[in-house]
Amino acid sequence: MYFGALTNLLALMPSVYMLEVYGRVVSSRSHITLGMFTLLVIAAYIWLEVLEWLRSEMLRQTAAQLDSKIAPVLFGKLFDAHLLRQGTRHAGANQDWALLRSFLASPAMVAALDVPYALAVILILFLINPWLGFASVCVAALLALVGWLTDMGIRGHLAEAARKSGLAQNFAVGAMRQSEVITAMGMQGDLYAIWKEKQDAFLLAQARASDHAGSGAAASKFIQTLQASLMLGLGCWLTLNGSLEPSGSMMIVGSILGGRAIAPISQIIAQWRQVAQAKGAWGRLDELIGPHINRQVPMPLPAPSGALTVQSLTVNAPGTQHTLLRGIQFHLNPGEMVAVLGASGAGKTCLSRALVGIWAAASGKVRLDGADVFAWDKAQLGPSVGYLPQGIELFDGTLADNIGRFGATDSTKLRAATQAVGLDNFIAGLPNGYETAVGMDGANLSGGIRQRIGLARALYGDPALLVLDEPNSSLDGDGDKCLMDALANAKARGAALVVVTHRPQILELADKLLILRDGQMQAFGPRDQVVAALKQAIAKPRSGEVTQ
Repeated sequence: MYFGALTNLLALMPSVYMLEVYGRVVSSRSHITLGMFTLLVIAAYIWLEVLEWLRSEMLRQTAAQLDSKIAPVLFGKLFDAHLLRQGTRHAGANQDWALLRSFLASPAMVAALDVPYALAVILILFLINPWLGFASVCVAALLALVGWLTDMGIRGHLAEAARKSGLAQNFAVGAMRQSEVITAMGMQGDLYAIWKEKQDAFLLAQARASDHAGSGAAASKFIQTLQASLMLGLGCWLTLNGSLEPSGSMMIVGSILGGRAIAPISQIIAQWRQVAQAKGAWGRLDELIGPHINRQVPMPLPAPSGALTVQSLTVNAPGTQHTLLRGIQFHLNPGEMVAVLGASGAGKTCLSRALVGIWAAASGKVRLDGADVFAWDKAQLGPSVGYLPQGIELFDGTLADNIGRFGATDSTKLRAATQAVGLDNFIAGLPNGYETAVGMDGANLSGGIRQRIGLARALYGDPALLVLDEPNSSLDGDGDKCLMDALANAKARGAALVVVTHRPQILELADKLLILRDGQMQAFGPRDQVVAALKQAIAKPRSGEVTQ
């Protein structure tokens, strides 16, 4: 605030200089007085530039400090949005924050901070002569009207441009991820045409916004140029009528101050497109992360032992009322394993996501040692959970990074996890060992190795709860044996295991079986009892069938 006040005060030095030159130098014809005033105004200009630089630097540092607070929250909320299948809706959130961060240190922001001091200049004009102050108020009001009309004209187009930009970007990213399929089947041309259509729609909305912004800037410039001449003419009229000093100095000062009074508003309107974009970005970011800012930090909980309880669990597809699971209920003690069976679409993957707290329950609860898994702070709970999704996701980094969950890697835990899945010999044969890059999405590795790495990541750190969705879908015979040994060891150390599988050999290790059908429990209980009941149901003659 003090920098702004001093900066705007020094900006009045040209007017003060002009008054002194007309009032003292011309009448006294003193070269020394002229030289002293000239040195004074030069020093004022130097200080003005230094203060402008300091104010811009302070705004830049403020933006950097905000970035350190907002960026991690935004990163987490984007993760949550993707988990809830709302990734497209918030696709441009990172771009929104980058735009808002740059706006905080922009000339438009500086101009906005100068608006209160422009009101002080208008007050000075009223003190010089009420007509000069009134004329400045009229011009400022006219510029404000131009700004409002400009905002109304471009607001919708900018919002549409942001939305369509996100759609085009998401489509392009998705296409790049499937580049092998696209190339093999000659789909590139058709997909490019679809992307081009989305991109053209974005560019059209952006062009319409630019047209409205350009019109507003042109109108603002016209008013500002006309104002300088009209204020000078008004000052001359007041001088001729005797309302101002006959020397004419106040006439020129009034013209200069009038331009200074409307300068911040004119600068804001000239950059209205950036202002409107920042305003829209703020609204979208507030919708995304606003509720998170005041959210209370969950109370820290002790590491779980692995007692898993599912209470009347019902799960809907994220963002919809479509029910995927209904009335699931079971309990698992530490050291027990349940094998989940069911046809495709029965709800097995949905159950896996709910058990590790990815998807929220529409009703019911998933509890680990009595605590709600979904509400548990994931950064705290994560080390105690091992999760292997059906689609293995590896990240651009080293083997050690991916297996060690990109944290501070413990070499002992790393070796234990890789040995458990039979990767130790494979890694030992690599030139860079654990530091071997896996490539984006594990592109440098085979499907079987990717699955073993994903399994090693799930086992890293001996988590209390293991949820594995089709862990042997890409494994060979040796991989199957390693998996069976790893599951047996996890049970022996007291972990609770939930394994979705179609492979009968895994059933040998299962203590319990859960059979899903159309999102509901068809059977649950000790393995041998469930298997016996199924055999009995199969052997039982169908209703109406004649026995021999």
